[in-house]
Amino acid sequence: VQLVESGGGLVQPGESPRLSCVASGITFSRHDMSWVRRAPGKEREGLGDMHRGGGSQIYADSLKGRVSISRDKAKKTVYLQMSSLKPDDTAMYYCAARVGGCSRDPSAYAYWGQGTQVTVS
Repeated sequence: VQLVESGGGLVQPGESPRLSCVASGITFSRHDMSWVRRAPGKEREGLGDMHRGGGSQIYADSLKGRVSISRDKAKKTVYLQMSSLKPDDTAMYYCAARVGGCSRDPSAYAYWGQGTQVTVS
């Protein structure tokens, strides 16, 4: 299994970057996907997930209304579209995968990418 995130970088407040996660070695029909971030000095925070059936949900209160999760099965890619970014959104953003249902607990996910850094300044 390999998950490769991209799309991060230095962004200005208010910008709307889209992060991508290209997956290999998994099948979207069996694996549930999640986006997680870790800000400096903080614990990992589950942001939302994409169910293997195609539905998504955002459960990070700080991001509701500002992010959405989607996927392109043909490209084996999951996206995190963010908007109206703030300096507090500065973090390493990861995608993760698991079999057996979505979870708000990042530790429930077995497979992880290397992350992509988003710095809002």
